[in-house]
Amino acid sequence: MSRRSGSWYDAQYNARAAIPEHPAILQSWFERSAQARAELPCVLDVAYGAAASETLDIFKPMVSGGRSAGPAPVLVYIHGGYWRALNKRDQSFVASHFAEAGAVVVLPNYALAPAVTVKHIVLQLVQAVAWVYRHIGRYGGDRARIVVAGHSAGGHLAAMMLACQWREVAGDLPAQVVQSALALSGVFELEPLRHAPFLRQDLNLSRGEAALLSPALMPAPAHGRLAALVGGDESSEFQRQNALIRQAWGAQRVTLCEAVPGHHHMSVLDTLACPEGRSHQVALQLLGLR
Repeated sequence: MSRRSGSWYDAQYNARAAIPEHPAILQSWFERSAQARAELPCVLDVAYGAAASETLDIFKPMVSGGRSAGPAPVLVYIHGGYWRALNKRDQSFVASHFAEAGAVVVLPNYALAPAVTVKHIVLQLVQAVAWVYRHIGRYGGDRARIVVAGHSAGGHLAAMMLACQWREVAGDLPAQVVQSALALSGVFELEPLRHAPFLRQDLNLSRGEAALLSPALMPAPAHGRLAALVGGDESSEFQRQNALIRQAWGAQRVTLCEAVPGHHHMSVLDTLACPEGRSHQVALQLLGLR
């Protein structure tokens, strides 16, 4: 990696700083999420582990339009925030239209840096997805149709779940727990983040840890497919990160790699949450609901 200044890395990766309206966007997320929890059938704060941070929210499918009431595909959505901010309850709004389309939607929580490491967070999500595989049938979900999606740091975590060696996690898990994944504005190479002053102290990544936790430096998963999307107005580094995962894993595994025109790092999440959005349509296809 060529030498760049800390200010260059901050300009490339500190997405909120480049979006003056970000406080209003966050407030909108909070309000829409509260509305989703009030209006949708859901079970909140279900424990998937022993720690206080290890809970998840489950939004049940709303059967309509002549759809059958059989087991539903499952969307596990992982929030972003650079592994150090936000909460599952801040992005409940993502669940609304997927539940209406007939999916079970699960939003897991996780602990945040600097109290824990990025590796710890990855292992928490492994635990959460394993819980979904074992128990989602109780909530109307089909454990054979689990799709993991995430935004920003959540996109990194979604890719990590697709790459996970599940049989090494527990003997009761199959080789392919996650059928496919969708990463929205994901970070697949963590080394640049070690050089961004706004993140460096909180993440406290060593060079070795950054390499170990970078999906782009891992072998391509043996199963499943990844859709990688990024906002067309995002920084050149986010564009590079999105292209990098296809270069690393190949087109057979990363079956979609594209930019969504006219969207920055925060507004691109609306393309997942809104029925007419490009990312939403891709997710429905992965879920078998399109």
